[in-house]
Amino acid sequence: QFNEMTGFTEKDVRDMLEYYSTTCPFNHSVDELIELMKPWYDNYCFAEECYGRSSMYNSNMVLYFIDNYVHSGGNLPRYMIEENIRVDYNKLRMLIRKDKEFAHDASVIQTLLQQGYVTGELKTGFPAESISDPNNFVSLLFYFGMLTISGMHKGETKLTIPNQVVREQLFAYILDTYHENDLTFDSYEKRKLASGLAYDGKWKPYFEYIAGCLHRYASQRDKQKGEYFVHGFTLAMTAQNPFYRPVSEKDSQEGYVDLFLHPLLDIYKDMRHSYIIELKYAKGKDSNERIEQLRRQAVEQAERYASSESVQKAIGSTMLHKIIVVYRGMEMVVCEEL
Repeated sequence: QFNEMTGFTEKDVRDMLEYYSTTCPFNHSVDELIELMKPWYDNYCFAEECYGRSSMYNSNMVLYFIDNYVHSGGNLPRYMIEENIRVDYNKLRMLIRKDKEFAHDASVIQTLLQQGYVTGELKTGFPAESISDPNNFVSLLFYFGMLTISGMHKGETKLTIPNQVVREQLFAYILDTYHENDLTFDSYEKRKLASGLAYDGKWKPYFEYIAGCLHRYASQRDKQKGEYFVHGFTLAMTAQNPFYRPVSEKDSQEGYVDLFLHPLLDIYKDMRHSYIIELKYAKGKDSNERIEQLRRQAVEQAERYASSESVQKAIGSTMLHKIIVVYRGMEMVVCEEL
């Protein structure tokens, strides 16, 4: 009965927007603003019995957005995340460090990034020394707001990352764990590469930079995780791009990751390029024939995904690039545009 107590329903958000639209300058319709806010702030469920009835918006983030929109005369906020809302860095760093200590087949965060969800039993309480139990770790991520209830899967509670705000935080902190070993990413270079991707269509230097970082920073434990690590690292790096919202979708047949860089045209109206990336992974000992097989699979999936209604609607007037990336172990061996 308390599921809707700690957030806003979509009706709450709509009512607020409709009220302010009568008293303040609005350059967007209420429906347009809801469509923009939903993937960033919505999708929380706090009780298994309530899944599917309604989802909750993060109230702090909604108020941050409306406050900025109203006081800027109807302009969208440049940043969709308020700094003060970020989960305490030390808490999350502790969680990710603890997760990396698990056996590679029990890595909750890697499974989450690769598969899109995890399953487990939500515990109502547990001692700190039992955090290494996977169910306890999943429960802690849920109580920190990093996971939300998304139904049931094979008799267990299914949990997913609720929205883009949480996804960006999680990816940012995963990358930050590499900084602990004095392995730093050049933020100036990353920004230049991101700008070149969005405005000049220079996609190859961007993915070569990611591949170079991945190759340099992969530990022996990361290499054991193989596909999980390559996918997770690439997603984390693209999540740092300020011009796009990365949308990762699991293919229903093969389970491979489609990555669509959704252009933030509401904020960067002069952007020219958008991207679909098909990312494939082969083991270090796999043959060239296996690489070619994966490349052909990627081509088929990219063509299918590019023609989907959701992608065509999102790209606006930008030019859509379909990029094929194949790794063999920690080495990128294919990087091409269809």
